[in-house]
Amino acid sequence: MSAFLGRYDFQMDEKGRVSLPAAFRRGADGDRFILVQLEGPALTLYPMQEWEKLQESLLRFRKTSEAAENYVRRVTSNAVEVSPDKQGRILIPSWLQEAASLKGTVVLSGVLDKVEIWDPEEFKKRVQDTPDGFEDVGELRRQVFG
Repeated sequence: MSAFLGRYDFQMDEKGRVSLPAAFRRGADGDRFILVQLEGPALTLYPMQEWEKLQESLLRFRKTSEAAENYVRRVTSNAVEVSPDKQGRILIPSWLQEAASLKGTVVLSGVLDKVEIWDPEEFKKRVQDTPDGFEDVGELRRQVFG
């Protein structure tokens, strides 16, 4: 499994390109990624080996109901394969920039097996907020980590 860790703030250029940190490029075990918006305001960047695992789950999920099939259709229609250029930048298509409200500076956050791309203010709000059910997460954390 890839281990993507850390937070990086980068300027997205006028063409929609953003630098992918060298640590993230090394952690990908290849130069191909899938960029998609699954839920919420962030984009998610999956290395191919992680996307393939998710794709298997999506294939199974798709068969469960018409609503599930429509969800998978929405997800895959908004997914795009990206590869870093010689300067280590990936291109974020304009429709994904708009979907995630990305302009200027963006946050790339490593989340173990994937990288999330956020608007800085939205990221700050999300990591500082204490969501409903946080107590449950605390209990789960104690069970997992002791």
